[in-house]
Amino acid sequence: MSSHEPASPVPDPALDGPRLVVLDVDSTFIRDEVVELLAGHAGPEAAERVAAVTEAAMRGELDFAASLRARVATLAGLPTSVFADVLAAVRPTPGAAEFVAALHARGDVVALVSGGFAEVVEPLAARYGIGLVRANRLTVRDGRLTGELDGPVVDRAAKAAALAEFAAERGIPAEATVAVGDGANDIDMVEAAGLGIAFAAKPVLRARADAVVDEVDLRAVLPLLGLPHDDRAGPRI
Repeated sequence: MSSHEPASPVPDPALDGPRLVVLDVDSTFIRDEVVELLAGHAGPEAAERVAAVTEAAMRGELDFAASLRARVATLAGLPTSVFADVLAAVRPTPGAAEFVAALHARGDVVALVSGGFAEVVEPLAARYGIGLVRANRLTVRDGRLTGELDGPVVDRAAKAAALAEFAAERGIPAEATVAVGDGANDIDMVEAAGLGIAFAAKPVLRARADAVVDEVDLRAVLPLLGLPHDDRAGPRI
């Protein structure tokens, strides 16, 4: 793990009171980009095009909303059964189950906030007992994707707004919030949180975070939250 001391650390773990820990999903809580997994079902040409746009968006080279709509357009015609296929293919980041379990054991609140899709993120969150989710929704007509989004885009501003909203709902002060992400779309929530962590992140986010974790294992984040990094094999989900 490589990290530097947080500029605004969360309250001492010995103090009473829960923290809110918000994680990005694609390439943070899981190792995949869900839109790429979906596009893979639309054919190799769509998959290649989507992967290239995703990479550029994560580096901050493209407007996220416009790039997302372009990627979603490639999904038109896919049956809704594709969601179950993609959920089965998703690879959780190593240490994800242990990370969430450690936070829940302390009494912290965990949330997933994603520029991906609720149709996959919500059942994924349910596996881990995570009840707070914010993600995009896809428009469906006659059992097939239309290639459009249903509702406003969950972009970097919306992610930061979700962090603030979840904290207010649970009565958690801003200084007791933590955000973990990997790309340009996570900048606003990482900067808004009491502690913003760049996890195996793109340079554009690393430069803006309070702490950096390079080890691709979510247990490596635990010491920044005052919890032990348990290397023992734990529950797998």
